[in-house]
Amino acid sequence: MMRVLISPSYGSSGTRRHWSDTVDQEIPFTEHRYVEVLAPEQREQLTALHPEERARFWGATASHDKKMADVATGDIVLFTGQNQVRAVGEVGAVFRNRSLADLLWPPKHGEKSWHTVYSLLDVVPADIPYSQLNATIGYKPAHNFPGQMVLRDDKARSVLEEFMITPGTEWSRATDGPPESRDSSSRQAVRVAAAEEMRTRTASYERTRRLVVVERLESELVSEFKLHLTAQGQIPTRFYCPSGVSDIYVENAGDAELIEAKSKPTHHHIRQALGQLLDYAPHSPQPIQRLAGLFPSSPSRADAGLLHRYGIDVIHRESPGIFHRLPASHGTRELMRRIWSA
Repeated sequence: MMRVLISPSYGSSGTRRHWSDTVDQEIPFTEHRYVEVLAPEQREQLTALHPEERARFWGATASHDKKMADVATGDIVLFTGQNQVRAVGEVGAVFRNRSLADLLWPPKHGEKSWHTVYSLLDVVPADIPYSQLNATIGYKPAHNFPGQMVLRDDKARSVLEEFMITPGTEWSRATDGPPESRDSSSRQAVRVAAAEEMRTRTASYERTRRLVVVERLESELVSEFKLHLTAQGQIPTRFYCPSGVSDIYVENAGDAELIEAKSKPTHHHIRQALGQLLDYAPHSPQPIQRLAGLFPSSPSRADAGLLHRYGIDVIHRESPGIFHRLPASHGTRELMRRIWSA
């Protein structure tokens, strides 16, 4: 069962200080002062998850022990403050250790000690307004998330789906495994997942060491094109593979198409789409019949021609909900299809 924590981290001066001390910078947990207060099993857990022997940490006070009891590695944390989710993290090691908590976050006069401590496998900046988060989990629009929360089951899944958050541990499970038969060897470790929208407000597409986050403008374009496909009776999905996570994958009457979205139709973004499509195509669950780049407006003739030379179609937005396809020539597509899946 996946859980999503909602943790205040920017609202008060105390939490901002804690953030600066243990999230903005990594903690060398093998130093003597930390080893001294860590139980052997806690040291082992940290070392296994963070072999570099450094990690970022966050936690919660003892009053949250009950709700934090089943939090586990791979759960997602939404760090909140100033009316928005400011960052998304993934839980690593998690345990109770007041001595370590006091060492990491020395309580000032009148402050409570933290009790539960957890490391972070990854942290990615975000900018999700409370209004969007409230709508996703069915809360009143004015709810401001004053304290620690743990969402479970449908509410947790809704958050992951709505904001298209892919935990690194989930991605690793989807892409680990031994080679199989010849038909699947080039597509090994592929898992299809729903192509949900994401509205995480990052400056660019970020694929960090583990946690996968998609740039906002691209995700909104994917969202709009998904509705367009659904209206045509098609079911857009995604797949995980060793190269990453695809944007849109569609199977229609035995034909498989892979589509990569970009936020701008510039030459730089065209080249990015080209590279990602050729990288993902060999791992497709079914042999690819079409590749396409998706853009918010029409690329220049020369840039569209670059994709066409590789047999890749260009799809661009003409107006809200309306998209136009500039297909590559049939002959070029047929010639390149063998290379796509090689």
